[in-house]
Amino acid sequence: MMYGPFDAFRAADFQVKFATATWEKRGAARLRHEVFCAEQGLFGGDDRDAIDAVAIPIVAVSMLGLVADDVVGTVRIHEAEPGVWWGSRLAVAQDYRKVGPLGAALIRLAVSSAHARGCTRFLAHVQSQNGLLFRRLHWNIVEEKELHGRPHLLMQADLAHYPPILDAETGFHALARAGSVRRAA
Repeated sequence: MMYGPFDAFRAADFQVKFATATWEKRGAARLRHEVFCAEQGLFGGDDRDAIDAVAIPIVAVSMLGLVADDVVGTVRIHEAEPGVWWGSRLAVAQDYRKVGPLGAALIRLAVSSAHARGCTRFLAHVQSQNGLLFRRLHWNIVEEKELHGRPHLLMQADLAHYPPILDAETGFHALARAGSVRRAA
């Protein structure tokens, strides 16, 4: 009997949290490089910049049962001035873009954790093709512009839809199969 090729295993449970372990921070940097340098060609050899020195990296970690496996999503946040926070470098591994709500979960933790830290305005430059996702997540377009040779939208989150999350170091679980999110134990 002949069997066809099997699809690669993809986790269905993810922990979305601040990157606190060294391997999580390295995984976020690797994923950003894969997406923004290798795949999209937005940056030459490295996408890191001065913001990385002050930014808080957030990761979506695939879970194998109770064991963390790999960083499959990331975003970074930083406070640019008192009360004004920015999100940037949102990336999800190619194999996980259609698995579940990883991008939305990363955005939720980014805005809600900043909200818990005194955020009164949360902004991001969003690639135009991702504008609809952000609009569905209660973001408004402030301005259209070009960055890195591509069309972007300056967008602002409606903080009323992002209640503060105080325990971002633990974060929450995002389940791909049901598209639901539950608090970490």
